Amino acid sequence: MRGTIPAPALALLLVLAAPTALLAQESSLGRTVDGLLAYAKERNPEYAAMRLEAEAAQERVYPAGALPDPILRTELQNITNFGSDAKPNLLPGRVGGTKYTLIQAVPFWGKRDLKRAAAEAEADVAAGKAGLTWTEQAARIKTAYAQYFAVARLIGLTREVIDLIERIEGITQARYAGGLAPQQDAIRVQVERTAMRNELIQMEMEHHHARSRLNALLARPTQSPLAAPERLRPIPSPGKLDFVALEDRLRGRNPQLFADEARIRVAEKNRDLAYRNRYPDFTVGVSPMQTGNRVNEWELMVEFNIPLQQESRRSQEREAEKMTDAARARKEASANQLLADLSENLAGIDAARRVEMLAQTSLLPQAELTFQAALAGYETGKVDFATLLDAQRQIRKAKQDVVKAQAEQQLRLADIERLIGEDI
Repeated sequence: MRGTIPAPALALLLVLAAPTALLAQESSLGRTVDGLLAYAKERNPEYAAMRLEAEAAQERVYPAGALPDPILRTELQNITNFGSDAKPNLLPGRVGGTKYTLIQAVPFWGKRDLKRAAAEAEADVAAGKAGLTWTEQAARIKTAYAQYFAVARLIGLTREVIDLIERIEGITQARYAGGLAPQQDAIRVQVERTAMRNELIQMEMEHHHARSRLNALLARPTQSPLAAPERLRPIPSPGKLDFVALEDRLRGRNPQLFADEARIRVAEKNRDLAYRNRYPDFTVGVSPMQTGNRVNEWELMVEFNIPLQQESRRSQEREAEKMTDAARARKEASANQLLADLSENLAGIDAARRVEMLAQTSLLPQAELTFQAALAGYETGKVDFATLLDAQRQIRKAKQDVVKAQAEQQLRLADIERLIGEDI
């Protein structure tokens, strides 16, 4: 058929395209936090280990409720052939008699179901631990990305300030050359520029550390490159950050509470099993008897244990009750702490939101107007250099406040999502 790519050629194209797609993914890694989360979910070794442990725990459910393996016993009787002319022998057909016994242990009714239910709850505990591991890893990645983004923006801001200081230095040098400004102004602006360059070096080092932390969370070599961060996640509206609504989501979705609830079920099933141990377990067996080459007799055997050690069982029952109460208390303590953390983070994100709004709508415009007025006044000799420098610092501080408030909101949002067990 015309226009159809032959199968070998198509396979070759796919093989060649795979590395290209992988390189494209690696080169874009770091632009957004969503890409980092998707990358980590596939490759994070700690989460992979917990997920595999949860799968292993699920495989323990069926064996927990299965019957134990039966036992086959063979007894050779009168192997010396006493009373006959035959010589001693170990072959079943050449001894006085051979007894074959097939034995099966059978727990009392309901015990297998309780063991299976306890194993299912243990599997849910392991699944909850795996979910908790991922939510914590995701929160760390979100936090590290917010810091990575903030440092990148602060580096850009510092470079802008250095450019602004160099512009001021040009004005100062011109005024000093014309005898309109003292030499002290020219020296102070050079000191300020040096201080800003020193701060830039510190920020670049922090940028390196933030990139290393992100790479460690992604299970990549710490020196691996990351793309420049492009944007932060949008902060949900205040209506979506309602404490009552988030409390319901926390109680229903938090993996730690899910694991605690599963532990309660484990304790309850073990408690019920302890009470069920008041009743005996059985062992049944059937035995054909071989004499020579013929089976001419059959025996049936039933045995059971006698639960006489009542004081020991009562202690086990009380232990099981205490463990159940402890599991419930542990869940209640976890819920109280998680709700306290939720309330704290909601207050923190609201405060950071107001700081950002105040800085953007009030502090930054006022600082820019002050700087423009101070710059114009300095050029005409109506304002001294200290006033101009202070105005420049106010602009820088206002912009830094905006960046830090945005990063703080991202940190609080990451912690809230860790608490509720899902993205908002």
